Amino acid sequence: MNFELGEEQKMFQAMVSDFVSNEIEPYASDWDESDEFPYDTVKKMAELGLYSIGLPEEHGGTGDELTFAIASEEISRGSGGLGISYIVTIGLAMYPITMHGSDEQKAKYIPRVVDGATVAFALTESMAGSDVANLDMRYEKDGDSFVLNGTKIFITNGAEADFMTTFATRDRSLGHKGFSAFVVETGTPGFSVGKVERKMGIHPTSAAELVFDNCRIPAENLLGEEGKGFRIAMEAIDASRVTIAAQAVGIAQAAYDAAVGYAKERKQFGVEIARHQGIQFMIADMAVELDAARLLTYRAAWLTQQQGKSPLKEAAMAKLYASEAAHRICHKAVQIFGGYGYTREFPVERFYRDQRITEIYEGTSEMQRWTIARQITGTR
Repeated sequence: MNFELGEEQKMFQAMVSDFVSNEIEPYASDWDESDEFPYDTVKKMAELGLYSIGLPEEHGGTGDELTFAIASEEISRGSGGLGISYIVTIGLAMYPITMHGSDEQKAKYIPRVVDGATVAFALTESMAGSDVANLDMRYEKDGDSFVLNGTKIFITNGAEADFMTTFATRDRSLGHKGFSAFVVETGTPGFSVGKVERKMGIHPTSAAELVFDNCRIPAENLLGEEGKGFRIAMEAIDASRVTIAAQAVGIAQAAYDAAVGYAKERKQFGVEIARHQGIQFMIADMAVELDAARLLTYRAAWLTQQQGKSPLKEAAMAKLYASEAAHRICHKAVQIFGGYGYTREFPVERFYRDQRITEIYEGTSEMQRWTIARQITGTR
């Protein structure tokens, strides 16, 4: 077994790391304070080729899942908020198009993302979070159009998206068999952005309410077949777990780097605090958990490449462990900084806030445990 990245992957990682150090890290705290989305930075990321990662090669992408995980980790190390915008656009929101879209849909939408378009995945509703089958947004066929009515909440990229993939039901009595998936352009009449949430972290990317009020879209905006939307949504969420794990690893790496650097500089009782056993033990635990989280994440990404689809158990393990390990690592980082760690003068408090959502979105830790246990026991 070879646990080393290939030479091309190492070169790519170094390139992205350098970009993050120069174009993301210096501005992340300002974005966190202002909540202004960095469109110019996204354009630079697209020019560097980052928005082609993980997309089909025939439409300008690279189709490499492990490279996508590496990019997601590095960008999230610089900014958790920009990291999730990137992950949702390339992975979660585009999955229904890349895997179930027609040739015409792929040719229309994938090049726009390669050029830096932002995309949302509009699934969550007030009564349909972990229980996705409780979806209430309706659609009906009207001639050569579909008409959508309903409201989505907590939608990442909701206020920034150029277009989105969304889901609605023809008849709630059909349960998940009534679901269908659609592409909606954000300028479509009847669509509007409602409340933008004031979040704990992952600024400057929005979590927004999206309102569909007799929103009429062309029939060709249907993704796949009618009635297949639930399966499409679940596949997309399953596939996104690996990159959420990578996001957690990136945030944890940032917290770890900051804590180690501070411990080697800060003096108490006449010596650097890195010389105190209590601090050394925390740093050792952080290093072990970070390494374990990264290995689980890269394994799941590698298996995705080998199998052509997300491995349910391994992806859930990576997402569960990486997100919870990031919580513990960020907690220790704040502790090492002491009182300074609780202030906005240093970035570890931002890392702590950004990390927390990784245990919730794309399936809570409890849902990951459920998925892992079902895969092991064969129960449903």
